[in-house]
Amino acid sequence: MTNHIDLLVVDDDAEFRSTMARWFTRSGHRVQEAPGGEEALALAERRQFAVAIVDLMMPGISGLELLEKLKAVDSGCEVIMLTGEATVETAVKAMKLGAFDYLTKPCSLAELDALVEKATERWKLTKENIQLKTLLDRQKVQPGTIGESPALKEVWRLIERAGPTDKAILIQGESGTGKELVARALHRCSLRANKPLVVINCAALPESLLESELFGHEKGSFTGAISDKPGFFEVADGGTLFIDEIGEMTGTLQVKLLRVLEDGSMRRVGSIRERHVDVRLLAATNRDMAAEVKAGRFREDLYYRINVMSLKLPPLRERMSDVPLLVKHFLGSEWKIEDEAMRALEHYDWPGNIRQLINVIERAKILADDGEILLEDLPSELTDRPLEATREELSDNVELSAVQRAHVLEILKRERGNKARTARVLGMSRRSLYRLLDKYKIHATEQ
Repeated sequence: MTNHIDLLVVDDDAEFRSTMARWFTRSGHRVQEAPGGEEALALAERRQFAVAIVDLMMPGISGLELLEKLKAVDSGCEVIMLTGEATVETAVKAMKLGAFDYLTKPCSLAELDALVEKATERWKLTKENIQLKTLLDRQKVQPGTIGESPALKEVWRLIERAGPTDKAILIQGESGTGKELVARALHRCSLRANKPLVVINCAALPESLLESELFGHEKGSFTGAISDKPGFFEVADGGTLFIDEIGEMTGTLQVKLLRVLEDGSMRRVGSIRERHVDVRLLAATNRDMAAEVKAGRFREDLYYRINVMSLKLPPLRERMSDVPLLVKHFLGSEWKIEDEAMRALEHYDWPGNIRQLINVIERAKILADDGEILLEDLPSELTDRPLEATREELSDNVELSAVQRAHVLEILKRERGNKARTARVLGMSRRSLYRLLDKYKIHATEQ
């Protein structure tokens, strides 16, 4: 990351203006010069500036007029006024109109540099406040990645290695495997962890809206654009932008995305002003992107830009040992699950991956009684399929079932057929007892 900014220098003294421009260019800033107010406004219409240095006494548009017009174009731009000794009173008036500060001429470049640094800090703070407000409106909290399987441990190893770099990463995996969670983990491991992480899903938005969401728009640029709006790139400036399902992006947007990745420059919809952002890109897809490139549906140059490193997530069926951990996490500490129901969850191949597992658990919670998930609370696609088992496992299950049947029957007889008391002795709900009676075909005549 860098603290370099877009800086506008406005002074009718060509020699001093050029000296300032060289000084700040050597400091790494992107500097634009203007000899007067009209030229400065033309530049400000095309480009966003963090700080402007403006001479107060200029022919044509005065420094005060220019200050007001610059603030009208971009209220966030911090303006430093330069003035002669005789116009200090006017400089104070400029402060009331929104100038950051002023210096009297002649001034040293080191003194001016220090003031630019202070103005930059305030500009950054204002921008971060806007980013935070936007993020609070958009961000959703999600659970962390759970699991101890070798496949997931390899993913975490790659996250720890790649996270602290600033390189673009392409996260690949089937739908529901947790690509957004991995993006969040990469951001937390990065040097940008204290900056925004912004998430956008290309598959969830039409092309026209997606462009506006990514790059922002100006008031009146299309029907419904009732005010200026920063895009996700601006909100993520200094941090990380995660573009999910990037394979859904159209060719027109691919060109705009490539440009901002190449040099950080972008324009809002309906604007000719160039803005610069510093964003780390994380992208995700469930498509074979190499095949998409070969078929001509995705730009090859963009593919190599977003795929500096690839991270492939395993589907849940390849990490079935993690299912019990995931189930317990999504159930929560106050819930229980019977062994038979857990076995059904462990033997299902989960085509919808973790997202499907979460939905199944939430559905079961709605149907369950007494804080316990039973087999019958699970959807039919899990309960209607035979569970694979070895001959030894089948034998063990038969013996265990016989013992359990005898135990239930013994307690039921002891309690003289009272099912409520029997359920309490067995430590289960009456519903679970009825299910066992039906399972083991225990009829009233046996009681």
